[in-house]
Amino acid sequence: MKKLHALVAVVGIALASAAAYWYQHGGSGSKTGTLAAEAGSPAPAPARGAGPSGPVAVEVGLAQSVQVAEQAQAVGTLKSRQGVMLRPEVSGRVAALGFRDGQPVRRGQLLVQLDDSVVRAQVQQAEAQLSIARANDARNRELLAQNFISQAAVDQGAANLQVAQAQLALVRAQLDRLRIVAPFDGTVGIRLVNVGDYVREGADLVSLEDLRALHVDFRLPERYLPQLRVGQAAQVGVDALPGQRFEARVRALEPQVDVNGRSVLVRAAIDNPKGLLRPGMFARVDAVLSTRVDAVMVPEEAVVLQGGRQYVILVVEGGEGMPAGTRVSRRVEVVLGQRREGRVEVVQGVPAGATVVTAGHQRIARDGTPLRVIELEGAARPADAASASAAPGAASDASRPGRRALAAG
Repeated sequence: MKKLHALVAVVGIALASAAAYWYQHGGSGSKTGTLAAEAGSPAPAPARGAGPSGPVAVEVGLAQSVQVAEQAQAVGTLKSRQGVMLRPEVSGRVAALGFRDGQPVRRGQLLVQLDDSVVRAQVQQAEAQLSIARANDARNRELLAQNFISQAAVDQGAANLQVAQAQLALVRAQLDRLRIVAPFDGTVGIRLVNVGDYVREGADLVSLEDLRALHVDFRLPERYLPQLRVGQAAQVGVDALPGQRFEARVRALEPQVDVNGRSVLVRAAIDNPKGLLRPGMFARVDAVLSTRVDAVMVPEEAVVLQGGRQYVILVVEGGEGMPAGTRVSRRVEVVLGQRREGRVEVVQGVPAGATVVTAGHQRIARDGTPLRVIELEGAARPADAASASAAPGAASDASRPGRRALAAG
């Protein structure tokens, strides 16, 4: 009886397994065939290149033609067009100061007066000696005309007159060296001496800077040397004034390239009518080397790197055999240029006005894949984007980061 029960259990398990296999395979196939027969038509085949769920959903952007300036970035230091530290040529005691700290001064204005009492006395003495020498020379000439003295005596008197004149000129020059005047128009700094101080020759007294125009000195790699020209424009920014840019013009190029850094020294001039800039400020310089008016810019998200090459996927109209309005993908290799605030220049490969894929690249397996362009809220339509590229200010709009989405066809 135990053997009979075991045999019956084995046969029952085998029959149940066979019934389950038939239901999962043969039964579902019969049911599918029945439903297809009832529908009267076979199930539609997926479109060529489309995935199992239909066209691939992508986000797109517009390739815009804008004006792009090729620039070279550098850092430099601001310097005044004219700047000196005033120092005396002789030692002496400070008798008077003719300025206030930070005051604008004019050329020739007296700034520091050293004690000149001794030198003034020497000037008076030299003037008296010159007067005597003049009188002696005139008397000798009269006596020579009457043959009372010799020509040698007259020549000696003339020589004494010249010595007296030279002595007066010398003491007057010494007197002038005690007066320190402004050599040019500018603004004085904070004085380093006070009235009554005794200063030695060469001691620092006060600085004088011309702030109406400044220079910015910066270095660029030697590879930019063929593109550098006197008169080129540059944009200068300083950390002390964030968000502000100042126009500059290249004034001079160092004729010799630095052998250590292989760079060339460039000097540009900046007008400073409001006095916002000061010498010594750290400057960031964008030197404009060239300008292209028809550069093609696309969003950075549109560029795909693969195998060391750069590609962009274009959205184009479908070919023959596809429904009207179908959009498909076409991958093209591109050559990139400069990058500007979320956008990149395409030097070769993409025409202006083309639509490029900015999101969804990973779902596009090959060229000709049908696409479904999704519209993002607030995105520009093709007509709007075309109008923006043609309007004045399109360059600034094109430089804004972000994706552009087009309405589905």
